Amino acid sequence: MRALVTGGAGFIGSHLCERLLEIGYDVVCVDNFLTGSPGNIAHLVENRRFELIGCDLIRGVEVEGPVDAVLHFASPASPADYLRHPLATLRVGAEGTRHALELAAAKGARLVLASTSESYGDPQVHPQPESYWGNVNPVGPRSCYDESKRYAEALTAAYRRSRGTDAGIVRIFNTFGPRMRPGDGRVVPTLIRQALEGSPMTVTGDGSQSRSLCYIDDLVDGVLRMLKASIGGPVNLGNPHEVTMLELAQWIRRLTGSRSEIVLVPLPTDDPQRRRPDIALAAAELGWQPRTPVEDGLLRTIAWFVERVEDAGLPTMVPAPASPSDRAESAVAER
Repeated sequence: MRALVTGGAGFIGSHLCERLLEIGYDVVCVDNFLTGSPGNIAHLVENRRFELIGCDLIRGVEVEGPVDAVLHFASPASPADYLRHPLATLRVGAEGTRHALELAAAKGARLVLASTSESYGDPQVHPQPESYWGNVNPVGPRSCYDESKRYAEALTAAYRRSRGTDAGIVRIFNTFGPRMRPGDGRVVPTLIRQALEGSPMTVTGDGSQSRSLCYIDDLVDGVLRMLKASIGGPVNLGNPHEVTMLELAQWIRRLTGSRSEIVLVPLPTDDPQRRRPDIALAAAELGWQPRTPVEDGLLRTIAWFVERVEDAGLPTMVPAPASPSDRAESAVAER
């Protein structure tokens, strides 16, 4: 079996490439390194079953030989990235998705589109089921990402209906873990970096807005289950464990042993107030649910960040293992 992963040098894409190799696939990684990192796949390049194609999916991609699976994960995904590259974000959602679908159709491959919980916008239904159509500002600063993914979903559904392309859609909620860039603007790496540096930990708004955090290993498992399925979706993949941003900052500060001050900063335009997936469909159709406790995932992610900083020879605070009393305290946040 041979799989092609677009955006394969990104955070999620690189973990997908790694897991696919582990379960026996030959892997073709496609990336233009706009936001992906060569370091994410450096440990894979010597593997004879791994191939890297450096190209911009907006202009298309040519692959010789058979392809059994296409996992379309190419897109800037953090607010800092897609606000910096709005046109590229829109184009990879539109033209890039079309090229990925054409390749899957030509090769007779199963395609899985990585969509996003951002397709729900600032939801008025909570938690969010796949049947909810969303509340998106189509002309706001975040719309380049929201609407690119909504269009990609529409295009994928149209290929499935009109051409019989074997394609499925997953809507990915907040995911975290090793290989996130410290400065990519997403909340978990930002708070970890600030805590380890001892600098102020910034929380937007009044900190009451919530997110649901899923560890990368669980997310990858859900994507691979979708790959093996035949359903079109969309299917939510995320952890129903909901936490406010103020609680998350306090949690990370405790796990790192940091003494950083938590400070409030202005809320970004169109920032969603609440976000939590309804994963009943994933459980029923894929037999999937997240298994990694959020605290365990945070500790693994913090350890990875500490190792990266130490490799660079920079001073950092070393996280202490959580004590039983700390874990009992964190159970409040987990509820």
